[in-house]
Amino acid sequence: MTQASNGGEVTGAQAPGGGLTAAQVRERVEAGQTNDVPRRTSRSVGEIVRANVLTRFNALIGSLFVLIMIFGQWQDGLFGGIIVANSAIGVVQELRAKRTLDRLAVVGETPVRVLRDSAEREVPQQEVVLGDLILLGTGDRITVDGTVTGSEGLEIDESLLTGEADPVLKTPGDQVQSGSFAVAGGGAFTAEKVGRDAYAARLVEEASRFSLSHSELMSGINRFLKYVTWLIVPIAILLFASQLSSADSVPDAVVGAVAGVVTMVPEGLVLMTSIAFAVGVVRLGRRQCLVQELPAIEGLARVDVLCVDKTGTLTEPGMDLDRVVPLRADLPGREALAALAASDPDPNPTMLAVREGLGTTAPGWEATGTVPFSSARKWSGAEYGGHGAWVFGAADVLLAADDPSRTRAEELGSTGLRVLTVARVPDGSLASPGTLDVTAGAEPAALVVLRQRLRAEAPATLRYFAEQGVEVKVISGDNPVSVGAIARSLDLPGADRPVDARTLPGGVAEMADVLAEHSVFGRVGPQQKRAMVKALQSRGHVVAMTGDGVNDVLALKDADLGVSMGSGSGATRAVAQIVLLDNSFATLPQVVGEGRRVLGNIERVANLFLTKTVYSIILALLVGVVHVRFPFLPRHLTLISSLTIGIPAFCLALAPNPERARTGFVPRVLRFAIPAGAACGIATFSGYLLATERPGGGFEQDSSTASLALFVLALWVLALIARPWNWWRLGLVGLMGAAFVLVLAVPWLSEFFALHPGGLDNDATALGIALGAAVLLSLFLRLAPDLLRRVRDARRHAGASP
Repeated sequence: MTQASNGGEVTGAQAPGGGLTAAQVRERVEAGQTNDVPRRTSRSVGEIVRANVLTRFNALIGSLFVLIMIFGQWQDGLFGGIIVANSAIGVVQELRAKRTLDRLAVVGETPVRVLRDSAEREVPQQEVVLGDLILLGTGDRITVDGTVTGSEGLEIDESLLTGEADPVLKTPGDQVQSGSFAVAGGGAFTAEKVGRDAYAARLVEEASRFSLSHSELMSGINRFLKYVTWLIVPIAILLFASQLSSADSVPDAVVGAVAGVVTMVPEGLVLMTSIAFAVGVVRLGRRQCLVQELPAIEGLARVDVLCVDKTGTLTEPGMDLDRVVPLRADLPGREALAALAASDPDPNPTMLAVREGLGTTAPGWEATGTVPFSSARKWSGAEYGGHGAWVFGAADVLLAADDPSRTRAEELGSTGLRVLTVARVPDGSLASPGTLDVTAGAEPAALVVLRQRLRAEAPATLRYFAEQGVEVKVISGDNPVSVGAIARSLDLPGADRPVDARTLPGGVAEMADVLAEHSVFGRVGPQQKRAMVKALQSRGHVVAMTGDGVNDVLALKDADLGVSMGSGSGATRAVAQIVLLDNSFATLPQVVGEGRRVLGNIERVANLFLTKTVYSIILALLVGVVHVRFPFLPRHLTLISSLTIGIPAFCLALAPNPERARTGFVPRVLRFAIPAGAACGIATFSGYLLATERPGGGFEQDSSTASLALFVLALWVLALIARPWNWWRLGLVGLMGAAFVLVLAVPWLSEFFALHPGGLDNDATALGIALGAAVLLSLFLRLAPDLLRRVRDARRHAGASP
């Protein structure tokens, strides 16, 4: 018996030539010997609920809510609704994103070809069972572990597992592991480890899980939260001690301390961030765009260089045979081409176009040996007993530089056509394809001219990226002249100077210089694509790479953002963070725009929440030092926060925002939040302190005065953050102001929120201070960047002076 990887036994006898039988498959399914691995696109429902309910901030706010319920009035516990709102909205949004991701993952999942009952069939990855005979072709991803049973030049790229980029030739008896993929040839292997026992199953599950981590944005927010956590405990102790000495009773002291602490917590910041990300996933899902890693949305916003492969991006995957141009009358070039097309067991799009375009019956030559196409060699071949050995590939690879046929091929290629060559090579030379110098012994028999189908949406898409300041680099394995002609027809800047990648320098700095000056590159090998991505990144660029072929995998993996076409190979879709399931290049502007919307709006929201945190800390410190009663009840701050932060933040987080993201998220937010929070805190406390010193007033009137001053300033901060203004943003600010006036005007609302403005002098003084602080804040925010720039320039000049 063969032991199953999950502890059971492989039941029933194997059928080596025809794969498993239907009865054997049923036995394995009943025994649980299937490749049923939980989908890796999202957390489980239980994990989602726990992650959104059992949070540090919910625990803190929940504890403060309990204190208010014990010592205060229930109206002051309104902030407890934050726990319910945060948790409910977070759970609902992430569940929506989960459903979208899971649904799209099923659509985008590559089926597996297996041999069962002596017939080839495609089955979902989860339905592969232990002992299945799995068939492999170029571009197929290996989803389970096993032993090779048949090989026709099968080459496996294991770089995602071992880091080694060179393909490994596999022969019968060799092991293959999940996470690798076929790059050349074909073959078959028997599944020996499936499900969670497969080598890459656990690694891939962790790598592609729905996640909010590993991004500059989330790192910045976590830094904010860490700073706030450090400050809350000592300030809370200071505040509680001061309230005990200044309040009339212990319950009042507790209520005042809780009011100060609750406002310090930026409880909605993480919520709004997760909502913005999740809504981004759902919106992209509606456009048939699968986001396999949530932080990829942030990467979308930061992209400033987009590397595209011509085939499948600027042109449609399919091609049409234009004509076959004979080069020598004594060589049967057309018959050899038909034989090559007929004998290829796993034809790529080029060979399919040849097979369909010839329209003739294959000559019946019997292949005695074949060499599959390799993106590194850029040719394939076969040897036919009595008819010689033939190769088929790129004209500039198979033909010598001084060959007149190559000149003719280049003339055809300069018009945007794709030109290949079929040539005869010496008998027996295909036995060692790795060492064969084809240009030395090849006898060109015919040129094969293919017509590529341009994508109708490509010109408008390229114009969009040019307008948005995103450079587009066309990186193709085809002839550079042909690629340049296609790029010129699409009005790509710099397309008139295509570069043959075989002439590129090897050094990173030197290659980066060439990349900066040119936009079209042909004859780029898989390793060069990877090196070009590295070179661009070395100059500080955020690089997105699109592709659909196996030769794009390494570059997709190394790019800041990998984008795969849905019709691409299973390998490219496995490593890409974004999969365009509709194969439309026109989707990319919406994808990039969605990333910019999410990131830009989260920065706006962070400004709002951090401003509140800053003014809360300043108020708590001033109250603690001066030893006066805290100026607000919790219900006051709940109202102000809802109207100036909570509701507006929700609207702003989902609004359009085309601005390209920049690095330096944390410094930019702090440069706004600290002065804005300081203005709110100092001005509000000044108005409140003056009110307490006037005779005849009570805490209700004094706190109402402070609430009025804080609301006016916070509303102005909201107006500043909402810029650039348009009708709906100004309307949002006006609506929030009207809501506050409504609370003051309606008796039962003003009573509920304990707002009783009655001291006209106090209110006028506080409003005057608030308006003055608003003017000073606006001037400071306008002048501060220029002042900082002058200081930096002065320091730089001083450092340069001898």
